[in-house]
Amino acid sequence: MAKRVPSSHTIAGDAPACPGFDPHPRLPQAKLPPLSCDAHHHIFGPYAKYPMQPERSYTPPEATLADYRRMCATLGIQRSVLVHPSIYGTDVSSLVDTLQACRGWMRGVAVIDESIDDDSLARLDRAGVRGVRFNVLFKGGTPLASARAIGERIARFGWHVQLLIDLAGHPSFYDDWNTFPVPIVVDHMGHMAASRAVTASGFQGMLRLLGEGRCWVKLSGAYRNSTLGHPYPDTLPFVQALLKTNPGQLLWGTDWPHPAVQVMPNDGDLVGLVPIWLPSEELREQVLVRNPARLYGFD
Repeated sequence: MAKRVPSSHTIAGDAPACPGFDPHPRLPQAKLPPLSCDAHHHIFGPYAKYPMQPERSYTPPEATLADYRRMCATLGIQRSVLVHPSIYGTDVSSLVDTLQACRGWMRGVAVIDESIDDDSLARLDRAGVRGVRFNVLFKGGTPLASARAIGERIARFGWHVQLLIDLAGHPSFYDDWNTFPVPIVVDHMGHMAASRAVTASGFQGMLRLLGEGRCWVKLSGAYRNSTLGHPYPDTLPFVQALLKTNPGQLLWGTDWPHPAVQVMPNDGDLVGLVPIWLPSEELREQVLVRNPARLYGFD
């Protein structure tokens, strides 16, 4: 495992404080299917035990496992995927401890670098890790140049590589990833401003990979991509293009507790998007239950 890096709670000029999550999620009109999976969330803190690394892009308030459990109980989320946040760099202590406390209903996506040894990879696998994240938008991520080398090492575990990138800056996305040794999972529908059309080269490349079964995409982070407010209608064409291409490899996530945003969404409102994006019970069952069970290995 990566060694813990000495850290600081100081809010530096390049790591500004961000608002906390809304602790009062509104109850949506439609209920989620049983065993629905939130395929993208984070845990921050407690910082006395899991301090942030100094090199980071933002400084979030604590958002603990207990906080997350309360949100899940309110909204009917029964499975989840914990995505290791950039504020911890490659120190996966919080990730592993949380997964071990939530065996059965939670899986994880880690941040590692090429220095990790095979025994540590095996321990992460036993803990419930099912993928490795490359975050090129915030400090604390592993360089994308390491992705192929790491991908080759994690292939034996059946893991995937998860990407937080802005597809607007990756017009050759298909050519860059079509021979990758493990499946690709793309965060937040490509994290591209909705003001760009679905015809953008990077988004089209992702659609092509999705259609070929080489890629999975998370229906999440609409509030990050939208130039409008809730219910983020300018993101709907992107959702529809993804559904038309391959609904069998789409996932849904809250992105709780919504770090590094200025306008905090309400998680009940985000759950309320589900019947808009996925208008049939069959689609909701597929995207929220069957797809994540297949990718992350839920029983």
